[in-house]
This record gives sequence, structure tokens and C-alpha cells, in this order.
Amino acid sequence: MDYEKNTRLGYSKKITNPAFANYLKQRKSWSLIFSLLLAAMVVVGFFIYGESSYEMDNPEALYIGFGIGSMFVAIALLQTFSRKRSKDWDGSVIDKKIEKKKRKNKMGEREDYVLFTILIRSYNGKIHKISSENDDTIYNYYKKGDKVRHHGSLNSFEKYDKSKDKIIFCNACASLNNIEDEYCHRCKCPLLK
Repeated sequence: MDYEKNTRLGYSKKITNPAFANYLKQRKSWSLIFSLLLAAMVVVGFFIYGESSYEMDNPEALYIGFGIGSMFVAIALLQTFSRKRSKDWDGSVIDKKIEKKKRKNKMGEREDYVLFTILIRSYNGKIHKISSENDDTIYNYYKKGDKVRHHGSLNSFEKYDKSKDKIIFCNACASLNNIEDEYCHRCKCPLLK
């Protein structure tokens, strides 16, 4: 068992596994399909509104629907291209914060929440944040001083030292897995350990 734990030191070479490229391809396809469906629903909705409303007629309503629908498609395309341009980089955890905050919910009522933040400094000096609300799992996973690698195309982080961990996050879909597992239970990509 100790030998197994020692093998969890270092960044995994499994990142080159074709399963990650397949996952990214499927995610890109689903993102585009979803945005096209959403755009079509918006166009149809505005067309129906233009036909049934006294406030706006077609083709004005239809043009607005096309404009909003086009924005959904453009956002999906921009996200896809920005992931391709994102680079890998190394850094380390420099700080962790817990903040109790308040905000108004959808009903206009004030609600309390806890914001867990991890600050990572890349070796070029830039500060990056990982944040989660009301869930300290990621916060507890990282320790101050941990070396990490950011995998740009997946937009995920890998710890250098996973030798004492009982859990591991999938770098593709971010699902929580048991450290003993070899593949993610959700997306079937290899776990980087």
C-alpha cells in the first residue's frame, strides 16, 4: 500500500489518454447542439409572440428572436475557442479563505452562504481562484503550499502530491471519485494519479 501511495507523487502522464480528447469533442458537440436548440426555441417564441401580441408585430419580433438566438450560439462558440487557446501552467496554493456572506435570493429574501476560496499563484506570478459556495470539499482537498498543474483545455487542476488523499476529482467532468478507482465513475476518463 505504501508503494501505491508513493506512485501518487507527480503529475500524471495519463493526461495524454485519448479519452480526454473524446470527452472534449463530445462536450463541444453537446454545447453547440444545446445552444442551437436554445436559439431555435427563442426564435420560435418571439415569432409566436409577434403573431399573438399587440405590443410587437412580426418581422420585428422575429428579428429580435434571431438576435438573441445568435448570441446563444456565439457564446457557445467563444467558450469552445477559449478552451482551445487556454494553456497548461504550474503553480502553488498560496492561501485559502472562508467568508460568510449574504445576498438576496430570487424571492427577494436575504440568505446567508459560505464562500470557500483557494488562491493559486502560477509561476509567472498571476493569481487564480477556485471558489465554491456552501461546500468545503474542494477547499479541504487542497492544502496551503500544494503544487498544482492547470490543464488548460480541460480547465481543471491536478495536485502534484496525491499520496495522502482518499478522494480525487476527475479532471474532465469534475466528479468526485475514490482515490483507489482508475477511471471516473461518471465520464469514464482516467483519473490523474
